[in-house]
Amino acid sequence: MKSSVCELCGRSPVETTVHHLTPREEGGSHGPTADLCLPCHKQIHALYTNKELAVRLHSIERLRQDEKISKYIKWIRKQPAETLVRVRKSNERKRSR
Repeated sequence: MKSSVCELCGRSPVETTVHHLTPREEGGSHGPTADLCLPCHKQIHALYTNKELAVRLHSIERLRQDEKISKYIKWIRKQPAETLVRVRKSNERKRSR
């Protein structure tokens, strides 16, 4: 983890983790990555399957435009950078298992 700006929500300074825009298990090991704060990173994986991320949400722009995460981004931007939020899997993700 390093301290910088989250590429998804724009908050700073935050501790960031590396997010593979195409998940590693879907062939993205050597593909592009983004530095995301932990709440954003966890929220992405709570809302979407790796297959869904690989097929249609493989860029920051596409993520920002998706309705499910855009509501979250609007909310998290108002939170202080040091705020860590609890993330739950979406009901859709729970059913898809």
